[in-house]
Amino acid sequence: MQVDEARAKKVKSILVTLPKPENDKSPYFALAEKYNLKLDFRGFIHVEGVPAKDVRKEKINFADFTAVIFTSKNAVDHFFRVCEEMRYEVPADMKYFCISEAIALYLQKYIQYRKRKIFFGKQTAKDLEEVLKKHSKEKFLFPCSDVANEETQKWLQDNGYDFTPAVLFRTVISDIKDLENVFYDIIVFFSPSSVQSLFENFPDFRQKNTRIAAFGATTQQELLNHDLILDIPAPTPEAPSMTMAVEQYIKQVNK
Repeated sequence: MQVDEARAKKVKSILVTLPKPENDKSPYFALAEKYNLKLDFRGFIHVEGVPAKDVRKEKINFADFTAVIFTSKNAVDHFFRVCEEMRYEVPADMKYFCISEAIALYLQKYIQYRKRKIFFGKQTAKDLEEVLKKHSKEKFLFPCSDVANEETQKWLQDNGYDFTPAVLFRTVISDIKDLENVFYDIIVFFSPSSVQSLFENFPDFRQKNTRIAAFGATTQQELLNHDLILDIPAPTPEAPSMTMAVEQYIKQVNK
């Protein structure tokens, strides 16, 4: 990783723009312990469910679909919430396609896992390619947020799948104004919406010596749109995860 020498000051504190994990298994805790860092989590955005009556207005009838594609745990939660609000009983032969095993296992919260047709990939819709090919005649429902994963939608579209996006939850900017006089050496971003939240809460934000880490091309582009310096990009060939990228940076500047 190339480090800007002029900005290479020792890192003592990190703010991760996500809600605090429910357990201590997050790799950020290990990172903070290893380098004796002050670590805080704070969700810059949060999710709100779309009421069933608004879903009905979109003329989406869940009974028309034979399969569901899930790209997040939020999508799972809000699919089953809307089903309940609509008093729609999901048929036992419904097929579930999840982009990761973690999301597939999360389905256990709502259904008897062993008795259902559940398929999963490694991390993207493309990983599901082989299994989706075998089920290409299905009519897919794609529960998503108002800032849906365009990459997944484009891939499904380009490959001719019969799918319908259903906006079941919205991404909402959180009130983080209490952070006004709190400063961190590194702020870690994971979505364009969280960058937008920063400027919505602090229109006059100045980066100064704060190093910024960002995961994914769209998040990085949003930072550049706001004329911020991207110090720690991920994923890269050397650092496929955000924590790895942050650690590589800290190793270089905390010598």
